[in-house]
Amino acid sequence: MNPAVNNLVISLAAMQVARRISFEDPQVLVYVRIAYVATQAIVLGVYYYVAQQIKKKNDLTVLKYVEPGAMGQEKKLVATTVREYDLGEISKLVRAVYMGVAMMAFMHLYLGYTQPLFIQALMGLKTLYDAKLVSIHLLGKPAEGDLKRPFKAGGMFGATSDPQTDKAAIDEAEKKIGKKDD
Repeated sequence: MNPAVNNLVISLAAMQVARRISFEDPQVLVYVRIAYVATQAIVLGVYYYVAQQIKKKNDLTVLKYVEPGAMGQEKKLVATTVREYDLGEISKLVRAVYMGVAMMAFMHLYLGYTQPLFIQALMGLKTLYDAKLVSIHLLGKPAEGDLKRPFKAGGMFGATSDPQTDKAAIDEAEKKIGKKDD
C-alpha cells in the first residue's frame, strides 16, 4: 500500500483510539506527553545513528540523475556521491522531525490540543519504519527497487515527478548544460 494512504489509515485509526482516552486526567496527559517526547527522541537518535553509519561507510560512488524542475522550470542535472545524497536526505528527515515538534508545541502549548500528541507519537514510529535510509543503513536491506537512489517521491495517488536516472535523460541534460556554456 502507498505510504501516504497507509499514514492516512493509521491516523484515522489513532483518532478513533484517542477519542476513548481521557485527556482531562492529568496523569494520562503526562503519560501521553512522555510518550510523544520519547518517540521524537528515539526518531532523532536513530537518524543520528544512520548519519554516523553513512559517514562511516563513506560511499563515494558517483550518482547522476536529472531532477525534475518545478512548474515552468527546467530540469536540472545533479551529479553527487551516494554519501552526500544520503546525508542530504537524512538532513531532510531531521528537519521534518523538528518542524513537526515545533507544530506540535504550538498546537499543544498555545492552542491546548491534546489528541495530536497521541497521534503524532504513533506516526513518528511509522515514519521511522518507512524511512528508506533506515531500511538501507540500519536494517541492511540492499539499495534495489524502491530503495534505489535517487529515491522516488511517492505522491498521494501515484502522481509524482520522480528523478530520471536513464542514460538518455542524463545525456540530454548534459547537452543542455554544454549549450549554455557556449
